[in-house]
Amino acid sequence: MRLARTVAALAAALAVQTTIGTVTQATAGIDFVLIVVVYLALTAGPTTGVVSGTVAGLVQDALSTGIMGIGALAKTIVGFAAGRFGTQFILTAALPRFVIFFCATVLHAAIFMGLYTLLGLREFPSPYATVAGQAVGNAVIGVVGAQVFEALPGFLARRRERPLRR
Repeated sequence: MRLARTVAALAAALAVQTTIGTVTQATAGIDFVLIVVVYLALTAGPTTGVVSGTVAGLVQDALSTGIMGIGALAKTIVGFAAGRFGTQFILTAALPRFVIFFCATVLHAAIFMGLYTLLGLREFPSPYATVAGQAVGNAVIGVVGAQVFEALPGFLARRRERPLRR
């Protein structure tokens, strides 16, 4: 059951990322796939973070025009790091999760841009403002999404227990 939820969450994030990314550039700074990978790593541990980061990164690389594997490597490392932090510290409150999502986005960008620059494939002149904006956006969406996702089962259970009013 947990595997099905993980696959469904990654598939939904990939669908949203590719659909919204092609329709509008308004969400170019938000990486829904990275948000899902970090959330899965925080809630299920580093192994799930590594596997989900690798699979999601490879699929996202295959759907993009970039070099195959760079995004996957970045998401794999971020998934592992987030999973390790999730097992070592209590990260259920909004502020610690905000910090983790923010730092995960910065780490992802550093690995991604660093590998492209190191291989001489692309230059990123002064990306600090862009990365900071993406990190804040991912952190806000990640925290809000996590709160909604975790509150949803309780809401549905209360809704089923409530008698119908006529």
